[in-house]
Amino acid sequence: MVALVEAGYNPVIIDNFSNSEKAVLEGINQITGRSIPCYEADCNDASIVRMVLEKEAIQGVIHFAAYKAVGESMDQPLKYYRNNLGSMLVLLEEMERAAVRHLIFSSSCTVYGEPDVLPVTEQTPVQTAMSVYGNTKQIGEEILRDVIAANSPLKVIALRYFNPVGAHSSALIGELPRGVPNNLIPFVTQTAAGIRKELTVFGADYATADGSCIRDYIHVMDLAEAHVAALNKLRHLEASSFYDVVNVGTGEGNSVLEIVETFQRVTNVPLPYKIGERRPGDIPQIFADVQKSASFLAWKAQRSLEDSLRDAWRWQQQLEAKK
Repeated sequence: MVALVEAGYNPVIIDNFSNSEKAVLEGINQITGRSIPCYEADCNDASIVRMVLEKEAIQGVIHFAAYKAVGESMDQPLKYYRNNLGSMLVLLEEMERAAVRHLIFSSSCTVYGEPDVLPVTEQTPVQTAMSVYGNTKQIGEEILRDVIAANSPLKVIALRYFNPVGAHSSALIGELPRGVPNNLIPFVTQTAAGIRKELTVFGADYATADGSCIRDYIHVMDLAEAHVAALNKLRHLEASSFYDVVNVGTGEGNSVLEIVETFQRVTNVPLPYKIGERRPGDIPQIFADVQKSASFLAWKAQRSLEDSLRDAWRWQQQLEAKK
């Protein structure tokens, strides 16, 4: 939202707050200096989506409405298929009804499965997904390709996220999952804050330099700015319909144990951890080739891993200060 406002857009939010807190809206409004319209609703509800598209005269949509925890998706597959795919079908039907032509889809590097060659490019073969979550993203992309192939007057860019981390530098907004975090960095910061006893590193026997999984960690504000770049691209395309995919990462991979070491170094806060068993759905390593995002979107990540972890910790400290 912040990046969109800074770029001159007037965003509108639909969120059911199933994995977030309404208090985040206060931070967004404080940073942007305006009150962002927000509808508390489920994107699987066609009547709500229809109403918002019409009432707010929406010109483009960024579709984030998906559950995203790999481990949880393996335990609750129907929950993930119903929400992640159902919300997309509703959105596409209502966008067609309202003649909204621009769509940015939040896809994921999980569509690559366990790649044979690194870094992965947009031409890297999509392999069998290693998790239900990843499969919902593969199917989502297939749905979009099929819609465009049917001559829909829709322009779509699917951004294949790598691993978003960090928080806004103001520490006014950041990741705020409900309950026990499913993602690494919130668990890191909550452990450092004493909320969790220790961090579990899921596996230290992978074929990587230190045995832990390697991922491409991108600062959430870089990711936000990539969405703005993609939306700008769609608005200036002359084609009547369009579909493409773009990797959104840093082009570098860091292991979980490197995250632990870097966090401790930049914050001077000890981080208790233990080595656990491998987690179902995880692959050993993946990181992006980012040449296409640079050439096609004129965008590249600007912030470092140190920036990401420092901002995430400042966000956690701000949360603790409010207690």
